[in-house]
Amino acid sequence: MIDFSIADPGLAGPGQKKIDWAWSYMPVLQILRNKYAASKPFDGLTMAACLHLEAKTACLLNTLRDLGATVFAAGSNPLSTQDDICAALVASGIHVFSHHGMNNDEYSDNLRRVLNYTPSLIIDDGADLVAMIHEERKDLLPGILGGNEETTSGVKRLKAMEKDGVLSFPMISVNDAKSKYLFDNRYGTGQSVWDALLRSTNLLIAGKKVVVAGYGWCGRGVAMRAAALGAHVIIVEVDPHKAFEAIMDGYEVMSMTDAAPRGDMFLTLTGNIKVIRKEHLELMKDGVILGNAGHFDVEICIPDLEDLSISKITTRDNIETYLMKNGRRIHLMAQGRLVNLAAGDGHPVEIMDLSFATQLECAIFVKDAGLKPGLYDVPPDIDGSVMRTKLKSMDIELEDLTEEQQKYLQSWKE
Repeated sequence: MIDFSIADPGLAGPGQKKIDWAWSYMPVLQILRNKYAASKPFDGLTMAACLHLEAKTACLLNTLRDLGATVFAAGSNPLSTQDDICAALVASGIHVFSHHGMNNDEYSDNLRRVLNYTPSLIIDDGADLVAMIHEERKDLLPGILGGNEETTSGVKRLKAMEKDGVLSFPMISVNDAKSKYLFDNRYGTGQSVWDALLRSTNLLIAGKKVVVAGYGWCGRGVAMRAAALGAHVIIVEVDPHKAFEAIMDGYEVMSMTDAAPRGDMFLTLTGNIKVIRKEHLELMKDGVILGNAGHFDVEICIPDLEDLSISKITTRDNIETYLMKNGRRIHLMAQGRLVNLAAGDGHPVEIMDLSFATQLECAIFVKDAGLKPGLYDVPPDIDGSVMRTKLKSMDIELEDLTEEQQKYLQSWKE
């Protein structure tokens, strides 16, 4: 019997149509499902996933089920959970505990319900499942083989846990795979953030001053797409190398204090807290738009925004407008949550095909490898194999080194 807690099981039909569309553009995941269909590497195992429950994720969860796993899933963000996708997943045999707009208590309770089924493997987004296991369900630790983490924010938490000596099972940092960050973080975030902003605001980007906080791979992608849309891009950074790279890429670099009175749109992608706070909000001009593309809703200090305002109204879907005491208006996207998923459909399908294929391969690896507790990089052979499979699906052939070239590269003599 399928155990679940979702908004409306009757939405399965529309949700399945979304899933079918996504699946038709995920050739790498299709190839891997066919590759492992006979061996069923997850046969008899229970898997717990905390992920954004939308169509591409559903394709991964269904693939895990097809390869033998019993899958329990909770949404990793209250606003990214799509109720029709949850309904379609339940109809296909996935145990789902999530609904759109759940509050913090409901979110945590859904994670607890997933963990009540004593999972052997974890697939996490933001390390919330891993953290809860270590804080509330240490009794589960002996039975957990390991897991994967797909986000920058989650990897930061896992690194901190490893440093403190508390990470008690192996986790693979999928986020740090080339097949992930070079494409998912850069091109996926770059496109999906602007998709969310364009559909939510219906505003012209060309000519606007767009302030991007954080010039990691996600920030690079958002800045690149902003410039392509005709925006004047300003980068805020704390890292001198990234700051200089942004300058070399043609952007202005300055502090948030200097950028605050100049920007028309502000986007945070740092993984840190209070990147935009009271002293910055007080300097911003009328009508600015604030959006966050970091995993947690802490980069824009919403308590400061509440303190500085006299009222708040919903002016458009996914936009709340704060009226400040001096008459200025500040528009906050998606309650400060992950804007590309809360106000859009997340990364393009083809991008998530790569990321979820890497997740699948790493789940098989961590199951079989017998690793000690700790945080591990994606094995290079898995990383390379995912990209070769993608290129093969595009009918692209790579050049092969000749025997002479291979010998030359391995020699120290000319």
